[in-house]
Amino acid sequence: MSITAETDAGIESLSLAEQAYRALRDKLIMLDIRPGAPINDGQLAAQLGFGRTPVREALKKLEIDHLVISYPRRGTFATIVDITELAAVSELRRVLEPLAARKAAEAAGATLRAELSQLAREIEKLDDDRPEKHDLMRYDLSVHRAIYRAAGNPYLEDTLIRLDNLATRIWCLVLDKVPSVAGHITEHVELLDSIVDGDADRASGLALEHITSFEKTIRAVL
Repeated sequence: MSITAETDAGIESLSLAEQAYRALRDKLIMLDIRPGAPINDGQLAAQLGFGRTPVREALKKLEIDHLVISYPRRGTFATIVDITELAAVSELRRVLEPLAARKAAEAAGATLRAELSQLAREIEKLDDDRPEKHDLMRYDLSVHRAIYRAAGNPYLEDTLIRLDNLATRIWCLVLDKVPSVAGHITEHVELLDSIVDGDADRASGLALEHITSFEKTIRAVL
């Protein structure tokens, strides 16, 4: 499966630089490009099927996201995953994730609610498919990005995507130490259904519980 529905939806209408950005962003988030690894724009362009110019433009944007870093005369590298960032990232997410869930429950249109409901039904079937941990993390990204989009505030969406990307990198770094990821993912079903039902208070509360649970799980294995 793709990481998100929004990544696939309307992808052809995006600029080549934006397509390259999204592809590279998700490789960096999931640690397919390992932290600290050198970034060769020519090799990436060949691997992804883009020209070097879109890839270079994508790398500039990824540097703003703190996912890559460039050094004069040394080149560009994937940033190191800094575990100490967890507290600062979680502090912001505890405020903004409930806000996004509330706004989605209050304002999402019928089409977006249908997408969220479909995503919830897919997650309910995960036990039968027994997906790998990294596939479960892709579902986690899918849910969060879908909720941010449904909130209808592009500034909130952009901020939360960047925070969630950093949090996911931390999660992926310790993924093999986490006993079970499935429970964290299935928590999303109730959250998604509360948004679809328009229950803003419940959606907000569940979003806060989810973020708090994530932070506790990570700290427990550090």
